[in-house]
Amino acid sequence: MPSHVAYCHKKLGPPLNQPTEPAYLRICIHRFQTALVCGLLWGLHRLPYEKRLKFGGWVFGRVIAPMTSYHKRIVENLELIFPEMPTVDTKRLSQEVSRNIGITFTELFSPDDFLNANANYSLHGTGFEALKQAHAQGRPTIVVSGHFGNYDVVRANLIRHGLRVGGLYRRMDNPYFHDLYIKSISKIGNGLFERGRSGLKQMLKFLKGGGVLAVLIDQRLTTGAQLNFMGHSAYTSLSIAELALKLDALVVPAYAVRQPDLSYCIQIEDPILHSTPEQMTQDLNDSLSQQVSRHPEQWFWIHRRWLYADIKEA
Repeated sequence: MPSHVAYCHKKLGPPLNQPTEPAYLRICIHRFQTALVCGLLWGLHRLPYEKRLKFGGWVFGRVIAPMTSYHKRIVENLELIFPEMPTVDTKRLSQEVSRNIGITFTELFSPDDFLNANANYSLHGTGFEALKQAHAQGRPTIVVSGHFGNYDVVRANLIRHGLRVGGLYRRMDNPYFHDLYIKSISKIGNGLFERGRSGLKQMLKFLKGGGVLAVLIDQRLTTGAQLNFMGHSAYTSLSIAELALKLDALVVPAYAVRQPDLSYCIQIEDPILHSTPEQMTQDLNDSLSQQVSRHPEQWFWIHRRWLYADIKEA
């Protein structure tokens, strides 16, 4: 059995959205988790923004990740994708990953300071001109990123440059934390659409009206097309490409790369050529893979991105 398949069998847990604990216990856990988050946020907001970000990164990297399954999951994913990496480097990289996740968390729950900081960032890449032209023509546009750097930096800066941008999101398992999160990121920009019948209907209307839809392509799935991501099969939804072909929408990969001083370089890549849904989606996977390879510490390695597809492929 290939090493990556053995890894997947070993780590296979219950299916998505199938809780193993009783409903009342789950409610208590969710409330307790959200209370802890609120307490942490209260403490973080006693600090100036830059110190808040650094401390938030330290708390997640040195306290939360080691105390939970996050650190173990990050290491397991790094070992899967970089099997030749020395253990000491894997450990160092896992700490950097955790730190960056903590910084992103702190930024998203500091919307006012986050927006003030974004006023100093500029957008780079030839794709930005194509994006502006499509927006001026009223052509539907889909901006695709991943859980990399801070994905909402892209959305915030496109809005700052006068584009009408909406975001597609998936409801979280913890409803109390979900409400807290949506309330915070709504201050960064309105036009958020929840996956589901009602949200998708609103999203289609928004796109057909010439809006720019921001989506993430790297969420964990248990079904979909088995496409390559970082050298392994990963279930990937074709819906972005299918929607783009149906609406003749421009598809543009975009990333916010965190810099050492905690600012961002926003990269808008060339549009994805229209072809087949499978090829377009693979092109998007390849684009994100290149960013992760260049800056592995900035991707959210806490996702079980490859779990189910590798097992089925075997």
